Amino acid sequence: MSEALIEIRGLCKSFPMGDGQIDVLRGIDLTIAHGEKLAVLGRSGVGKSTLLHVLGALDRPTQGRVLFEGEDLFARDSDALASFRNQKLGFIFQFHHLLPDFTALENTMMPCLIGGLSWDEAAARARAVLEQVGLAHRLDHKPGELSGGEQQRVAVARAFVNRPAILIADEPTGNLDPHTSVGIMKLLDRINRTGTTVVMATHDADIVDQMRRRVIELERGLLVRDQARGVYGYAR
Repeated sequence: MSEALIEIRGLCKSFPMGDGQIDVLRGIDLTIAHGEKLAVLGRSGVGKSTLLHVLGALDRPTQGRVLFEGEDLFARDSDALASFRNQKLGFIFQFHHLLPDFTALENTMMPCLIGGLSWDEAAARARAVLEQVGLAHRLDHKPGELSGGEQQRVAVARAFVNRPAILIADEPTGNLDPHTSVGIMKLLDRINRTGTTVVMATHDADIVDQMRRRVIELERGLLVRDQARGVYGYAR
C-alpha cells in the first residue's frame, strides 16, 4: 500500500462552453496523507468544488491521474467507482441534500443499505453515528423539522456512517451562522481524530485560521500555496 492516501498528478479539468471550453483546473499536483486534515481555500470560482468532485469520483479528470492508495482511481469502471464512493468515501455538500420524506435515521441509513447491510444493521450503525453527532433525540424527525445546523449534522452522519477512509466537505458551513459553523468544524475535527482523512473546501479564512491544519490555496485553477499549521491570512 502506498504511504499516501491520495496522489494527484497533472490534474486538469475542463468543461465545454459554447464553441470552446473553460479550463477550471490547470495542472494540479497534490499528495494527501492518511489521517490528514486539509483545507482547500480560495474565492468562489477558482476550482475548489471541481477539485473535490474529482477527488470524490463524481467527475472524471480531463487530463492527469488520481491515485488512491497507489491505484489509478479512474482506471475503474463505473460500477467499481460507485462501490468506491459508497465504501471508501463520504461527501458532505454545502446544501445537505437530505431526502425530505425520510427521517434523520433513515437518511443516515441510506449508504449502509446501498452497501448491502440489512435494515437492522443499518439502523443500528446510523443510530450510533447520530448519537455521536449529538442528534440522539432527533432520530425520528424529518429534515423540515430540523434546524439548519441539525440538518448539516445529519449530512455529516450520513457521510461518516460507512466509516470511510476520506471525508470530503464542500463548503460545509456556507449556509450556517458563525456559532453553528464552529460546531460543525469541531465535529469534523473529532472525526479526523478517529483516523479519517478530512478534506474541506471553503472561502472562509476565519474558519481556516481556526483549523490550524494544512491549507492549500487555489487561484485561477492553479495551486498557488501549500502551507502547514499556522495562521494563514487570506486577502479578502
